[in-house]
Amino acid sequence: MPACPPVAYFCMEYGLDPAFAIYSGGLGILAGDHMKSVGDLHVPLVGIGLLWDEGYTRQVVGKGGLVDEYPKTSRDALRRVEGPGHRIEVTVKGKVIPLRAWKVERYITSELYLLEPERDADRWITQRLYGGDNDTRLAQEIVLGVGGVRLLKAMGKQPEVFHFNEGHAVFAGLELLREGRFGGKSLADRMAKLRDHVVFTTHTPVAAGNEVHQLADLRKMSADCGFSDADLTTIGGAPFSMTVAGLRLARIANGVAELHGETARKMWKGTKGAAPIIAITNGVHVPTWQDARIRAALVPEKPKAQQSAALWDAHQAMKTELAAVVLARTGKKLHLDKLVIGFARRAATYKRADLILGDDAMLRKLFRVMGVQIIYSGKAHPKDLGGKEIVGRLLAARDRYPQNVIFLENYDMRLGALLTRGTDIWLNNPIRPLEASGTSGMKAAMNGVPNLSILDGWWPEGCVHKKTGWKIGDANPNDDAFDDKALAKIAVRDRALLYKTLEKDVLPAYANRAKWVAIMRASIAMSQWPFSSDRMVEDYVAKVYTSKTKPTKPTKPAKKA
Repeated sequence: MPACPPVAYFCMEYGLDPAFAIYSGGLGILAGDHMKSVGDLHVPLVGIGLLWDEGYTRQVVGKGGLVDEYPKTSRDALRRVEGPGHRIEVTVKGKVIPLRAWKVERYITSELYLLEPERDADRWITQRLYGGDNDTRLAQEIVLGVGGVRLLKAMGKQPEVFHFNEGHAVFAGLELLREGRFGGKSLADRMAKLRDHVVFTTHTPVAAGNEVHQLADLRKMSADCGFSDADLTTIGGAPFSMTVAGLRLARIANGVAELHGETARKMWKGTKGAAPIIAITNGVHVPTWQDARIRAALVPEKPKAQQSAALWDAHQAMKTELAAVVLARTGKKLHLDKLVIGFARRAATYKRADLILGDDAMLRKLFRVMGVQIIYSGKAHPKDLGGKEIVGRLLAARDRYPQNVIFLENYDMRLGALLTRGTDIWLNNPIRPLEASGTSGMKAAMNGVPNLSILDGWWPEGCVHKKTGWKIGDANPNDDAFDDKALAKIAVRDRALLYKTLEKDVLPAYANRAKWVAIMRASIAMSQWPFSSDRMVEDYVAKVYTSKTKPTKPTKPAKKA
């Protein structure tokens, strides 16, 4: 790994530990794993984020449906940053907002600072992650971006590279332009000089993940940083797109899987002045997500047969632990000798959590004849009615098939680890190509839980069909017309392919212990380094942080399905 210049990494959320709930899902978990590997590899990177008073929702099932609760965030892991010059301010809606910073003292060995308003009257800004309206979101992004740049300056830190992890951080770029950090008189000159120091990661092709704001709203909330409408249009367009601004302010940008890189290049192809987009596939922090018993089972000193036996025993032990939690939470028994399918992730409509539930005749066969069980978990954004409808359908299926469909409420890091270790296969069936990465599948794979997945996100890079897991059909280049009629046809086709793969490939393999353990071993070998956050951070250092020239052509996946 080449020497790395000092980097400042901006992200709205960080998933570090279940006890520190300032994350909502994949973006935060990814950022947390990024910071963990940065510490493990001694990369000179400092993280900037926000301290949320209530963090994300604790979502439980009540009598009237889903109930969102917001417990207070514990500050036990934090130390306030104090000292001369460390008091910083931002302006929100014409009002000066004093900020304070906290340093995270647990969970990571790297540097991470979290900002919040100092006065209680201003804490509406950081009350809840992804809560509130458009004005609140802009205020939050001012604190993250503008406040983050000012905090680094106040602490005497001089990063050479500013990494904007998603569009939330773009106002850091406006602040750097405003202060003329890297020189230049005209806006064009300042942008040209700033680009040498900014890199940008885009995380999703879904429209809701690519924020757009009216210029009048930027000005109303003081998010314009003093720039004219013409200047703001030059930077992010009109209306102002946070993703477009990120692409125009950066020297290089990246998607988070090879397929996502291709998708992002197509999405933003016509964006004038955009940075070239490469792909750096996400990874997960192995010490956090891979159970130590898996590593102990596969130590090279053991004969292969002994390794395989130990691996199966470790898996059954983890399945037993999952069964105990299922029994305690739901009163239902998990069958240790039958196939258990896991599906747990953010409840978004494009992820199609209920796809497998659409054919009653096939379900009766899977459940009654083959004894298959499905464990679901997931949270919907509190304001995502479509996501909540998905969860509602899962709960209805649970009630209809009480012995075979299980739903575990309040999905979090702890439950995610339990499920990616204790289920037998990991199901993923999004609408391709809307799943940018899908790191839960990586966690499952490195615990010997093979993936059964649509060829989306990271899976085209990891799938060797029938060896490391299974693909659900092939990549269809015509699946880009997302009107309701087309989506319905795609769902019917994908559901039939899912059932076929389960019945013809997965279940026969599960019935053959030696074959199944071989697939488990191949899954672990495929995932442990290529889909680790250590590899990911090394790629960022080599391909993004240290690169001052135009990037080489995007690398191709190492393996093809």
